[in-house]
Amino acid sequence: MIRTILKYGAPELGTESRPITQVNNEVKALAKDMLETMYAAPGVGLAAPQVGVNVRLIVVDISGGEEKGHQVVLMNPEIIK
Repeated sequence: MIRTILKYGAPELGTESRPITQVNNEVKALAKDMLETMYAAPGVGLAAPQVGVNVRLIVVDISGGEEKGHQVVLMNPEIIK
C-alpha cells in the first residue's frame, strides 16, 4: 500500500521515534508499504516518520534504484559518529 509522505515542516516529523522491540507482521507490513511508497515517490530511502509512523525504521535501496534486489531495512539504527 502506498502511503502519504509527510513534507518538511509537518509537526509529526519533530516527534522522537520509538524503538522497535519486536519484529512482527505489523512491522513487516510497514516495511513493505514503505518500499512501495519509496519507489512510487520516486526515491531511494524513506524513514517511518516520513509516512506518519513514529518508529525507528528505515528502508533504503543501496543501488540507488538502478538494480533489483538491493533493498535494506534498518530497524533501530543509531548514528555513533
